[in-house]
Amino acid sequence: MDDRVISGLLRATENAAIAASEWVGRGDKKAADAAAVVAMREAMNDIAFEGTVVIGEGERDEAPMLFIGERLGKGGPAVDIAVDPLEGTNLTARGDYNSITVLAVSPHGTLLHAPDTYMEKIAVGPKVGRSVSLSKSVAENINAAAKALGKPVDDIVVTVLDRERHAQLIDEIRKAGARVKLITDGDIYGAISACTGGCDILMGTGAAPEGVIAASAVKSMGGYMEGMLKFRNEEERERAAKYGLKDAGKKMTMDDMVKSDESAFIATGVTQGVMLDGVKGKETHSVIIDKSGTRFIRNARH
Repeated sequence: MDDRVISGLLRATENAAIAASEWVGRGDKKAADAAAVVAMREAMNDIAFEGTVVIGEGERDEAPMLFIGERLGKGGPAVDIAVDPLEGTNLTARGDYNSITVLAVSPHGTLLHAPDTYMEKIAVGPKVGRSVSLSKSVAENINAAAKALGKPVDDIVVTVLDRERHAQLIDEIRKAGARVKLITDGDIYGAISACTGGCDILMGTGAAPEGVIAASAVKSMGGYMEGMLKFRNEEERERAAKYGLKDAGKKMTMDDMVKSDESAFIATGVTQGVMLDGVKGKETHSVIIDKSGTRFIRNARH
């Protein structure tokens, strides 16, 4: 991936984080998200590339900016972008931990092109790898992870979004003997933490954009991830069919979601978090994860 494109996209997440930080703790998640979207879009349009948003804020009729299919940039290398201008809108509104501005970028035609829908996910680190799968039961995946990591099942930690829809999943995890780490928002962190030792497995259903973005990071870190689209209504199913995604129950590996080894994951902290510091005045803390490894950009001043 062209370093100039990466630098430009880093500025985009930084600018979006600074804009969103003005709304931290103010209780208005929509205003925080809108500020991030505007700042990110302006920065992207100043990059010498031909960017296409393949997963974004929604379809054109739902989102005025950073919508699926939107073209960005001043011309240059053609790339696909999966973007979440503000992951953790509720976190930002509450002034809570771990909200970030984040995106994934990859050569054109190599990122999953899908509507803004739900995705069932499982993600693990390099040691566990392909021993887990969405086609296996919860207990089978937990036992496979325990065997691969050389630890007892009762030491396995599974990160799950704290949602009513996950009541049965949480029950199955605990019945299998493992521990549950509930998070209120931000399952991108959960997927990455499975690769860094913060947990052993991410399980559950969350937003598809975050799934594709997380797949870029997990793939670059040597981990493993699978996803399965879960359409909420017939309209989402019809939109997916336009992109050639007709099978809602098809299991996708991270290589199906991110078909290139040249992808990059870029994120900037908005509020203080486990992986990234929040915005402090005009100082930002960001991370780039690509095939060369993890590169931190600390305390950039703007």
